[in-house]
Amino acid sequence: MYHSVGDCSDDPYRVTVSPGRLDRQLGWLRRRGLRGVGVQELLAARARGGGQDLVGLTFDDGYADFLTHALPLLRRHGCDATLFVLPGRLGGENAWDPDGPRKPLLSAEGIRHAAAEGVEIGSHGLTHVDLTRADDALLRAEVRDSRAALREVTGADVHGFCYPYGRVDRRAVGAVRDAGYGYACATGPGDLSGLLAIPRVHIGERDTAWRLRLKRVLRRRPVEGV
Repeated sequence: MYHSVGDCSDDPYRVTVSPGRLDRQLGWLRRRGLRGVGVQELLAARARGGGQDLVGLTFDDGYADFLTHALPLLRRHGCDATLFVLPGRLGGENAWDPDGPRKPLLSAEGIRHAAAEGVEIGSHGLTHVDLTRADDALLRAEVRDSRAALREVTGADVHGFCYPYGRVDRRAVGAVRDAGYGYACATGPGDLSGLLAIPRVHIGERDTAWRLRLKRVLRRRPVEGV
């Protein structure tokens, strides 16, 4: 689980990885015979009984620096990824973060550019709302309407959803299921499991080779149906 790729000098939420660190992290994967892919590709490979050499890579929020910094490095290492974006904040900024620097988000054109490069586009909701605290109307809008909006932007179906802040409960899972998504990613889904509550490992600027190795061992968790 990645977010922004760029300058880490002011990063109170630890959501930024420098291009040099991402380059080394992707190289670490490749030297171990692993290849980063989008989540949909990973799940399809698992369904066929394969995918042991694949690692799902996700980038949350849809920061504009994905195109300038992350995508060239993914291509250099022969990797793909899933980009979870916010169609209600196209061309905006990370206004949900009260502290830290304002970072620009991708415009509709930027999202189409990423999709044309083969990056899987998924929904992160409309505006980055904590779905576990949303009322029924807001929950439906963030989950269902964001999928419809992304279809209009990309001209393609949207299979994946990512819970903002990684927070999920059974009610949010139900809304994602009702909206027709094929899978959804969280951070630590607790007792929830399955394709609509896939856990991920946060990767940050401090994650050197030994930390990546430790995280791979300690955070590995089976997911029912995957």
